[in-house]
Amino acid sequence: MKVSIVVPAYNEERTITEVLDRVAGAPYPEAVSEVEIVAVDDCSRDGTAARLAAYRPPAAGARPCRFSWFRHEVNRGKGAALRTGFAQVTGEVIVVQDADLEYDPADYPALFAPILAGKAEVVIGSRFLGGPHRVLFFWHLVGNRFLTLLSNMFTGLNMSDMETCYKVFTREVKERLRLTSERFGFEPEFTARVARMGVRVYEVPISYNGRTYAEGKKIGWADGIEAIWCIFKFNLWGR
Repeated sequence: MKVSIVVPAYNEERTITEVLDRVAGAPYPEAVSEVEIVAVDDCSRDGTAARLAAYRPPAAGARPCRFSWFRHEVNRGKGAALRTGFAQVTGEVIVVQDADLEYDPADYPALFAPILAGKAEVVIGSRFLGGPHRVLFFWHLVGNRFLTLLSNMFTGLNMSDMETCYKVFTREVKERLRLTSERFGFEPEFTARVARMGVRVYEVPISYNGRTYAEGKKIGWADGIEAIWCIFKFNLWGR
């Protein structure tokens, strides 16, 4: 099975190389025969593009690991970067991986397991199901819980972490997605569209090492307002 990892990046010069190394060297299940990493630089103002241009994945034994990257000439947002990446991937299973070291590719075996067992077409990695995590901002937790509850009320799903980065899904799901969000509206849009498909969705616990704003965290209250609008928009009007 070939897996494709899509890594959107914006001003992640300090972490992008380590993230890519962790992705390339992750403990993939035996069923994974080939790894494809697609990074998308969303018009970073630091040295992210230079790091991507110089990057070569380390040798991964008998499992081929191929790397490619693309760059937006204007900053368009995470959702747009993911759409660019999704258009390039060729794997049977696709993984969304943030570039900031908050999410650990060591969790990949748990994320792949429900799909490999034939139990799911979509797997969500939840930060709130018991995995180890760095304790940070109380109001971020409250905001995440509220957004997830609001999303669940519309979708009928019983998710614990709608805003998580880790979303793993089959190629068939990717081909049915018609994503339009440019920025952080990707999370509620993805959830709404997957729920409307009626595919099987699993959640698994993951670890989480959240950053502070001083360390480079970008999401803020305005993104939360956008997420609320997107929950209504994509669940009520579907576009």
